Amino acid sequence: MFSKSKINEPAQDTAKPSPAPATPQSSAPAQSDHRPSAPKAKPPASVLSSDLHITGNLKTTGDIQVEGTVEGDIRAHLLTIGESATIKGEVTADDVVINGRIVGRVRGLKVRLTSTARVEGDIIHKTIAIESGAHFEGSVQRQDDPLNPGRAAKPGSNPASAQAAPQGKPAAAGQSAD
Repeated sequence: MFSKSKINEPAQDTAKPSPAPATPQSSAPAQSDHRPSAPKAKPPASVLSSDLHITGNLKTTGDIQVEGTVEGDIRAHLLTIGESATIKGEVTADDVVINGRIVGRVRGLKVRLTSTARVEGDIIHKTIAIESGAHFEGSVQRQDDPLNPGRAAKPGSNPASAQAAPQGKPAAAGQSAD
């Protein structure tokens, strides 16, 4: 009987086991909690199609894939310039992948010019990759913080020049290939 009283105590806790069936119901709200977490997952890139012409600036914390023409500045997390795309303005992103044409300055932590890239302007980067066949006219400058133009450029310009000297040679080689 003593054990029955223990059962009675859990019977009082039986109100708690009814939340135990509520726990599976709680998992359903937990799934609902996971659904709001799902929007926290990275949304797909915004795609600007090849027949789209935009005049104006674009700014997002997400990703953009440009296939059309943009006359203005672009700021994004990941920016992919398609082969048919043309950008006339400054491009700033954490990651920049250039397959098409940019006329203007490029700022990025990681910048990649593919073999189909055509860039007419300066590139300010932390890391850069230029594939064989890419067309580039301008200067290349390494900075630890290329996304902040004013402050990092002045103090970093002297050390960046010393660090950019080895990269200046490949840029010169890239320019001689033009």
